[in-house]
Amino acid sequence: METHEAAVETVAKSIRLFHATQRPFRVYHGSTNSTRASARRADNTVDTSQLNNVLQVDPGRKIALVEPNVPMNMLVEATLKSGLVPLVVMEFPNITVGGGFSGSSGESSSFRHGPFDSTINSIEIVLPNGEIEHASKSAKPDLFWGAASGFGTLGVVTLLEVQLRDARQYVELTYQTFASIAAASATMQDQAQDSSVDYLDGIVFSPKRAIVCTGRLVNEVPSSAKALHFTRKKDPWFYLHVDKRTKKARDRVTDYILLTDYLFRYDRGGFWVARYAFRYFFTPFNRVTRSVLDRYMRAKVMYAALHKSQLADDYIVQDVGVPYDKVGEFQEWLDTNLKTYPIWLCPLRVRRDDPDSGHGLHAGFSNPETPEHLLNFGIWRPGSTKHDVFLRQNRDLEKKVQELGGKKWLYAHAYYTEEEFWAAYDRESYDDLRRRYSAAYLPSVYDKVKVNSAENPQKPFRGVRPLQGLYGVYKAWRGGDYLLAKGPTQWH
Repeated sequence: METHEAAVETVAKSIRLFHATQRPFRVYHGSTNSTRASARRADNTVDTSQLNNVLQVDPGRKIALVEPNVPMNMLVEATLKSGLVPLVVMEFPNITVGGGFSGSSGESSSFRHGPFDSTINSIEIVLPNGEIEHASKSAKPDLFWGAASGFGTLGVVTLLEVQLRDARQYVELTYQTFASIAAASATMQDQAQDSSVDYLDGIVFSPKRAIVCTGRLVNEVPSSAKALHFTRKKDPWFYLHVDKRTKKARDRVTDYILLTDYLFRYDRGGFWVARYAFRYFFTPFNRVTRSVLDRYMRAKVMYAALHKSQLADDYIVQDVGVPYDKVGEFQEWLDTNLKTYPIWLCPLRVRRDDPDSGHGLHAGFSNPETPEHLLNFGIWRPGSTKHDVFLRQNRDLEKKVQELGGKKWLYAHAYYTEEEFWAAYDRESYDDLRRRYSAAYLPSVYDKVKVNSAENPQKPFRGVRPLQGLYGVYKAWRGGDYLLAKGPTQWH
């Protein structure tokens, strides 16, 4: 803790200098899985990259004290040594604990536990005036819930207490096929009430074929089955395995997957987004090419290359949640307007039960009249090559989600006007917190998540395929991102 406290004091001193002149700053976290590029310079940056340690795992209290830049695979490796696992684990191993708390991460256990921020007990945070504060769901809950999903606009989180649960060796994962998203979502609602279900999500392969994936933690594999891996170079990509496993099945089918392989099953291929890279680079898409290019097909490297080539600006990257009674209507709209498959489905419990949680950007989640659950749609694909059409695709999607009473998760690209944005989020509560905690001089959440919709003619090799993409791969290689994209350590 002495080393931690010294590092936090260094961060606080740096922030005090910016506060003295009311000069906004950026935070350098180190290597991340962010979906947005950073305009970092030495003179505008607070460096927190040294805050990357698991300080304590307490088996008795089932909690871990974790610095914000700890990636999920490192946290899982540390907790499994005590036979524990976080309640919510983001599916990409290099997403950090701080990023999950500040950015509304929801995953396949969020149907029960809520987004990752709901599984945090307390935080240490350096306020924008340089003061070091502690906040929890009971002490300074306004600061705690304001910082949750606040994208660092209320201060710099430097320590988090993460809730854990008992782990098991494997996940028993059952696949069930449905003829529509609406039918799949109805089953998800039923299964979410089953206390034996630990994980729940789905993959939509076509308008008439949706797969619900239901997971239960177990310690044994039947003698007739074999434990599966999905994180090694020789393993299949998870979504391709599900497609093959269910395509001709007449009934439910079940796999047994090593726990860490389940938790990070979507890393290789970045769900399925990396498949578009094969098409872009005129490369055959088969088991041999996936194996040869494996180190470049992990989410961390893919995001780095997309940003450094700036091809990310041409992709639709959207995660949106809609109420269950609007799922059928939203499916029809998607099929008519975007026709994009696969789609990821993830049921989320967004209701906050804590009595004093009505603060910040998502203050409305504490309102009993707010839907308790939303069904998240992960929509990731190349957009139109015509810039005006690309903008319209994104803006129409945002408007439809608002029309249906849904929410958009702001790690994704945001094309709202400022007026549209604040019509969907609680500006009054958010601005009040920013004034209360000396944060008004920092960029707002809208400033941080909005996409500059103007075309940038200075992009390297702009529009020259595949040179623009090769430039991004080269920059990712030079930056060493591919060296950091390692699979998780197994627990046995």
